[in-house]
Order: sequence, then structure tokens, then C-alpha cells
Amino acid sequence: MTDNNVPGPGQPTPQPGRPSGPHGQPQQPYQQLPPQVPVPQPGPHQPGPPPVPAKGKGSVRQQQAGLTQPRQPTVAEQRARAAALKAQQERFAAESAAFEKRRKTRKRLLIGGGVTVGVVALVAIWYAAASPKNVTAQCTDQNNVIVDDDYCDDTYYRSHGGYSSGGFIYIGSNSYRYNYGGSGAVGQKVSGGSYTIPKGANVTTKSGTSIQRGGFGISSGSKSSGG
Repeated sequence: MTDNNVPGPGQPTPQPGRPSGPHGQPQQPYQQLPPQVPVPQPGPHQPGPPPVPAKGKGSVRQQQAGLTQPRQPTVAEQRARAAALKAQQERFAAESAAFEKRRKTRKRLLIGGGVTVGVVALVAIWYAAASPKNVTAQCTDQNNVIVDDDYCDDTYYRSHGGYSSGGFIYIGSNSYRYNYGGSGAVGQKVSGGSYTIPKGANVTTKSGTSIQRGGFGISSGSKSSGG
């Protein structure tokens, strides 16, 4: 009877305490695996973990003060900023030039207006001086009563044997002279006026006879003497 544990010819003798495998190879010692932790699976009514959003185009990065470095502008952005700054400077220069032009124009208008006003004032003064004053002369007797203008007319008093002396006209026993600028009607005493002929004035009677033509204080004479 043959023992099954006795090796045959050509077979290795088994080592005590170490089991041998097929073909006489020693078996590797058993390695204990760590226990596996079961992964919990969501139930039918329990939501799973929220999905993690994928980072792609258009995502916003949160900046942290003191940590996030500013992005350097691109060449296109630098050119765009330079062009905008240049356009702003040109617009400011154009507005300044337009304002200065309007200011100079307004100043010239004011100066021109002042010169015009000054010239108009001078013309007005010259015209006032050149335009003689119109004065009405009325013939009065020795009692300062207004009479007909004929009594002071040289043609009339000469034809009636009268004469002129010292600003008075004498016809018979009566004397007459002109009152300049007074008012009143024939038969009434003259009110106001003067018996001295005004220089530089146009003096005429109510009947239209010219006594003196004036202008710049120059008298052209009179048809009869006045006091």
C-alpha cells in the first residue's frame, strides 16, 4: 500500500509548515484585503449630489482683494484707449477755440457798438448845434401890447414917414419893437419872451416874414432893427 503523502521519484520533498501547490510550487501566504466600505446609493426619492459646473467660456472668476492681479490690456485695447484720449483732447481744443472766437467777436461788437454810440452822440450834438432854434417875433408898442406885424416892417414904417433908431421903430408919436419868443394875441400884452434878438436862431413873424436866419450863432441880419 502506497502512502499518498510520500513523494515519488523526482518530486521535491515538501517543506514542513509550507503548503505546496500544483507541480510542487510552494503556495504564497494568504494576504488579507482591507474591508471595502459600501458606497451609499441614492434612494428613489433622495436627490443625488449637485453636479459640478464645468468651467468654460463665459465663466466669471471671482477676484480677491490683494491676491488677484489685474489683467494687462491688449494691444487693441491700448490703441482704442489712445484713440479715445486723442479724440477727447481734439474735441476740447475745438470747443476752446470756438469759445475764444465767440468772445473776441462779442468784444468787437461791444467796442463797435460803443464807437457807434459815440459817433451817434457826436452827430446828435453837432446836429443840435447846427440846427438853429426857431423863434417867433411879435411887434409890440410902447405899452408892450401886441400889434400888427406891419408896424415893425421897414417898408410900412418908411412909407408912413417913420424911422428906426436903437432897436425902436418910430411912427409919429408911437414907438414899436419886436418881442422874441413871447406869447399872446393882437391887442393883448405880450407874455414872456425877450426884446433882445437871440443869436443863432431862425427868427420869423407869425405872418412868415424872416427877421433873422441863424445857425452856429451866425446872424444874417434882419429887415428891421431889434433891441
